Amino acid sequence: QVQLVESGGGLVQPGGSLRLSCAASRSIRDIYLMAWYRQAPGKQRELVAGITVGGSTDYADSVKGRFTISRDNAKNTVYLQMNSLKPEDTAVYYCAGVGVRGADWGPGTQVTVSS
Repeated sequence: QVQLVESGGGLVQPGGSLRLSCAASRSIRDIYLMAWYRQAPGKQRELVAGITVGGSTDYADSVKGRFTISRDNAKNTVYLQMNSLKPEDTAVYYCAGVGVRGADWGPGTQVTVSS
């Protein structure tokens, strides 16, 4: 079990960039999957990006080529670099840590893309 807290959300213009951070309360080296999800009003929560203990990454088709997930094990932190942001990226973004015993979630951070 791990506590997760997201930061870095805010208001950005279309075409702009943001970097989200997910700070964990303990080492993330043994967590099978660290992932970013998002949920927009009226829509289901969706997987945006994930990174495994082995460093493999995967992305939703809608963000591939624009977003990059990474981790810094020494800092117990996972990042989501978001470039070329679009209004449809507006959502609450959640960090999750997934293991064989279940998943832990952060409280979320709001990202709003608007001119």
